[in-house]
Amino acid sequence: MYLKILEGFLMVLSTTGDMIFLSDNVSKYMGLSQQTELMGHNIFEYTHPCDHEEIRHNLRLTAELGCSQKRDFVMRIKSALTHRGRVGNLKSTTWKVLHCQGRVKLCVASSSVSCLLLTCRPLPLSHTLLSTHTFTSQHGMDMRFTYCDQRVTSLLGYRPEELLGRSIYDLCHTLDTSCLNKNHLNLCLKNQSVSGQYRMLVRSGGYVWVESHSAVIPGVQPSRSRPNPSQPLCILSVTYVLSGVEEPSLQLSLDQTFPRYPR
Repeated sequence: MYLKILEGFLMVLSTTGDMIFLSDNVSKYMGLSQQTELMGHNIFEYTHPCDHEEIRHNLRLTAELGCSQKRDFVMRIKSALTHRGRVGNLKSTTWKVLHCQGRVKLCVASSSVSCLLLTCRPLPLSHTLLSTHTFTSQHGMDMRFTYCDQRVTSLLGYRPEELLGRSIYDLCHTLDTSCLNKNHLNLCLKNQSVSGQYRMLVRSGGYVWVESHSAVIPGVQPSRSRPNPSQPLCILSVTYVLSGVEEPSLQLSLDQTFPRYPR
């Protein structure tokens, strides 16, 4: 039941990167057999070379016994699934982007051994559905708004037109810019990312906690009115508002000092 709700699979890594456990449903998401292709092999054999340093960083932290800090990172792993969900072969594998979250598990026997227990969810997440507590936005690769839907007004107090051309960093709590920086880097390198929770400023004061699910997509398709075949990349985001307004009397930007809808 837990795995069905998770929409992903479980993975346990040793401090050297060996895959010592995988949940049975890994083949559903990766198209690779748990026993023959993955179990007992090293994670570096199946992940993108550009992601190896980030994986090593998390494994180094795992090797430090007693370090229970939460792990949250994105990596690309080989997948034998086709775009239609059919299983191919290892020669025709593609890269699947995984959002990995977890903590260190200490196994104490004759000697203390640590391992990394991860939940791995393929991106984009299939449960990314629109609701009254989400809004969609589109950005250039520099994270400046090129579109935002009307729900942002009821959730954050901003009108869509006043956000156009502005950076999403302008709306982010100063203490959480590192979270957005990491998300932005993942998007540029891996095309998909989940931001983790960060604070977004509310127009009238204070902030709300949010989480953004984003992907890099082609821009406007060419047409008769726009014959230019080049399709600049853009970022499509679905932002979930996870809390009510906190500290509503707190003003953290100039936007919050002006009337809500200046004339």
